[in-house]
Amino acid sequence: MTIPEASSGRHCHNAVSPLHVSMYFAPELEDELAALGLERGAMVYLAGRAAPLGAVDAGTVTATFYNFDHEHVRRYIPAAWTVTTPEAVLTARLRGADRTLRRLLGKEALASAEMAEAAELALRATEACRREARPLYAANADLPVPEEPHLALWYAATLLREHRGDGHLAALTVAGLSGIEALILHNATGTAPTSALFRRTRGWSSRQWDTARHQLCDRGLLDEAGDLTRAGTALRGETEALTDQLDTAPYDHLGPAATARLTELAGGFAGALRAAGAFPAVHFGKG
Repeated sequence: MTIPEASSGRHCHNAVSPLHVSMYFAPELEDELAALGLERGAMVYLAGRAAPLGAVDAGTVTATFYNFDHEHVRRYIPAAWTVTTPEAVLTARLRGADRTLRRLLGKEALASAEMAEAAELALRATEACRREARPLYAANADLPVPEEPHLALWYAATLLREHRGDGHLAALTVAGLSGIEALILHNATGTAPTSALFRRTRGWSSRQWDTARHQLCDRGLLDEAGDLTRAGTALRGETEALTDQLDTAPYDHLGPAATARLTELAGGFAGALRAAGAFPAVHFGKG
C-alpha cells in the first residue's frame, strides 16, 4: 500500500464518517431513545452505540469504546438493559438517523441519484471489511442493510467508521496511549471536540484530565501550554499511518476511481450537514 493510496482512504473516511456521526449531535436520536425510557445524555449514547453488541456489561463497553472512564460507563451499563432491549434501541436508532438526515439534508437530497450512488459505493467498500479483532464493526455488520438509500448510506458509514475505529484502537495501544491520553492529544490539535465536551461525555474528572495531561508532558508529547510537541505530532502521525494501514481493505476493494467518487459524493453531503448546523462550532476546538 503506497502512501497516496492510504491517504485517499483516510480522505474518503473523513468524507463518509460525518453521515454517521451527525446523529450524536442531533436531538432526534436522543428523543427516540429517551422515549424507550433511557436517560438522556450518557445512557442514550452508550446504549445507542453498544446496542449492536447485545446486552453487554460495562467491561465490554469500556473495552470497545476505549476512551471512556470505566466508572462512568458502569453508571449506565448494564442498567440500560433493564429499561429496554438492544433490539428496541437498534430500531429507535435507525428512526433517529432517518429523522436527522431528513431534517438536515432535505427531501430532494435524500431522493437524489447521488444519494443512491453514494450508498452503492459505500456498501461496496464494506464488502472488504474484516471482522477479526473488530468487535464494533463486526456487531454492526450483522445488522440488516436498510432499504432506503440514505439509510443504506448511513449504515455503510457506520460500518466504515467502526471498522476504522476498531483498527485505530489497536494503533493507540501500540503507541502506548491510554484512552484519556488519546483524547487529550486529539484535543491538542484544535480540530477535535473541546476538552469540556470530552470530559462530560466520557466521564473524566478535571483532576483525571490534568493528571493525564501532566503525564503526556513528562513523556515529551505536550508542552506546558498544552500544545503538541514535535514528538507528540510525530506520534500522532505514526498512529494515523498505522490506522490507515489497518484500514486499506475497503478502499483497495473499491479502487482509486470509485474511492475518489465516493469521497466527492459523501463530501458534498457532509458539507451540507455542516452548513445545516449538524456540528455546532461551540463543541470543537481546544479548551
